[in-house]
Amino acid sequence: MVAAAGCVWYLPAFADLRAGADRPVSRRRAAAACLSGWTTVGVVAALLLVSEAWWIPSAAAVTGAAVTLGLRVRASMQRRRESREAACQWAELREDPQPPDTEPVRTAAVAVLVGFGPAAAAVAAAAMVVVRPEHGMAGWAVVAVPTTIVALSLGVAAVSGRVLRRPCVDGSGRRR
Repeated sequence: MVAAAGCVWYLPAFADLRAGADRPVSRRRAAAACLSGWTTVGVVAALLLVSEAWWIPSAAAVTGAAVTLGLRVRASMQRRRESREAACQWAELREDPQPPDTEPVRTAAVAVLVGFGPAAAAVAAAAMVVVRPEHGMAGWAVVAVPTTIVALSLGVAAVSGRVLRRPCVDGSGRRR
């Protein structure tokens, strides 16, 4: 009767295992521990009914308890790991996502690398005008359009990167 009444625990645990990747790893491991524990109870109950020797159900109980305990300890360790990871992720979300620019050298290097593409295109277009003058201004148009798009994109990125975020304020007017 006890093994049958355990369905209030082992049926939800079975559902957690069936859900697969929709549930966290720690919850699936805890569900596996629950199922192994209730399976042990059922096996021991069945062995008590059919076995005449006392050591057979006892060995099954000890083995099942060891497996259940091992699974539960692993689930607990995994849950702590997931909690730490979630705390780190929440801490990252609370931090200011736009730290002050502390490395102007790196910013200058990125600007040089990004500016190198349009400059190389301009040099290639100038070389094409010199080598094939019959194409005329078509080479400059090929360079001007992408260069203008890159320049506008960089301008928008520079302006939007400087926009400051407003602090969060709760209903009482205090900053969060």
